[in-house]
Amino acid sequence: MNMNDLKNSNAAVSTVTINKNEFDRPTDNIYEAISIAAKRAVQINSEIKKELLEKLEEFATYSDSLEEVFENKEQIEVSKFYEKLPKPHALAVEEWLNDKIYHRNTEKDQ
Repeated sequence: MNMNDLKNSNAAVSTVTINKNEFDRPTDNIYEAISIAAKRAVQINSEIKKELLEKLEEFATYSDSLEEVFENKEQIEVSKFYEKLPKPHALAVEEWLNDKIYHRNTEKDQ
């Protein structure tokens, strides 16, 4: 997942209601479906965090001057972009509903 994928995502930025039957359709178990989406949300969150830290590292200054901290407009713009993105759980739910998450139950496979 990269910044272009995040920009083009149709994930909800605010809370939306999802039909339970539609959400658990792939697994027939709501708890399993939520668990899979939650694990994917954790993955998305770490990808976003890693990408954000890499971008902010480009602007890092290692001085103690407060004036330089407030004048770094590029860093502020990058931070604002990431704040406006849909939350990782919303991205994971969108992926789940669009069948973009691969999952398998190892107990059923045996």
